Amino acid sequence: MIPSGVTVYVASTPVDFRKGPLSLMALVRDGGVDPFDGSLYVFRPKTADRVKIVWWDGSGVCLHAKTLEQSQFCWPRIGPARLRLNHAQLLALVDGLDWKRVRPVGVKRPRSMG
Repeated sequence: MIPSGVTVYVASTPVDFRKGPLSLMALVRDGGVDPFDGSLYVFRPKTADRVKIVWWDGSGVCLHAKTLEQSQFCWPRIGPARLRLNHAQLLALVDGLDWKRVRPVGVKRPRSMG
């Protein structure tokens, strides 16, 4: 279960998918970001059929990997940018859906009654 408030970063440049979780965390560090801040870091290979997500859970480095058998993930355009996704967009991406169509709905804060 992914907490809804977690920050998610997607690297739009493909990486070598032979890399394990520690090597991917090193890429995060080398990109100028603290890999141990609790954020999720999403990586793609040159082919669009796989995803790896790494994060620090407070006690160790975690890795989630998925391969789509009959389709491809919807990735951002390849480039040097790092993209930030919200919780719903990450879930859509991992399910192989077009995460760009997922838009947050504005919710007004309730006022107390009385």
